[in-house]
Amino acid sequence: MKLVVVSAGLSVPSSTRLLADRLAAATVRETSADVQVVELRDLAVEIAHNFTNGFPGRALAAAFDAVSAADGVIVVTPVFSASYSGLFKSFFDVLSVSDKDALAGKPVLIAATGGSARHSLVLEHALRPLFAYLRAVVVPTAVYAASEDWGAEGLASRIERAAGELAGLMVGLAGGAVRGERGEAAGAPESEPASASVSASASVPEVPAQSGGVRAAGPGVSGGGFEVVPFEQQLAALRA
Repeated sequence: MKLVVVSAGLSVPSSTRLLADRLAAATVRETSADVQVVELRDLAVEIAHNFTNGFPGRALAAAFDAVSAADGVIVVTPVFSASYSGLFKSFFDVLSVSDKDALAGKPVLIAATGGSARHSLVLEHALRPLFAYLRAVVVPTAVYAASEDWGAEGLASRIERAAGELAGLMVGLAGGAVRGERGEAAGAPESEPASASVSASASVPEVPAQSGGVRAAGPGVSGGGFEVVPFEQQLAALRA
């Protein structure tokens, strides 16, 4: 499996990248996925050019391909003016223009860093709606790290919980895809609809007698003391 981490940190070193690395490490402990980090600060010029000419540069195109091919994505942004950074939003804007289905159905863990805990709701009023619009599967636990959270009790447990949720989605979806591919390769027939056939030995509750003494069991069921009566006859008996 492949895990892609998108970090919108601007400084070096960056608390945003630090949080991204800790989330990735916790996820890898659950999945053994290969990790690729996309640093948006290195793509800022190509993102701006993509807006003006409509074509991604080589490095930006490689980042798009990485996100599209990932089994799971971790996104981390610093908080600017009570929301995600412009660079962060710009990357996903041009990504959605390049491939509107890049994140559709893909597990995404959202996280953010900021100078104050008062901005923690940015995860719910900005990031979660953005990725819901992009049709990603956003994990329930989001992680916000304020300056005072580093080294404090609570951040590590939030990281582990969020990473566990992401790992569970990645493993579950990857396993479903493998089973689907094996079924197609083996030419496994599709299961019949439940209404197509009902076992005669199945336990089917008897319908109480209607006026005219009509008794009926489930469609297609015979034996066991049940009388199979077509719906039209039941309806006629009720009308009578």
